[in-house]
Amino acid sequence: MAGVNIEIRENAGLRVIGPITITDKDGKNYEIPEGEWVTFCRCGKSENKPFCDSAHRDVSFEAESVAK
Repeated sequence: MAGVNIEIRENAGLRVIGPITITDKDGKNYEIPEGEWVTFCRCGKSENKPFCDSAHRDVSFEAESVAK
């Protein structure tokens, strides 16, 4: 089984490649299988938080995109 990978995408959301489990506030789990991905919002403007809906494009989001 491959490990989880998190991609810091340039001026965009964080892409997380599974397998991962996302647990919501009510304790409901969402499974992302190995090799599939989900993108989390970094700009704060998504209408589908915590997930990215590409709103960063409309607000010209810019952020450091390198791992330090």
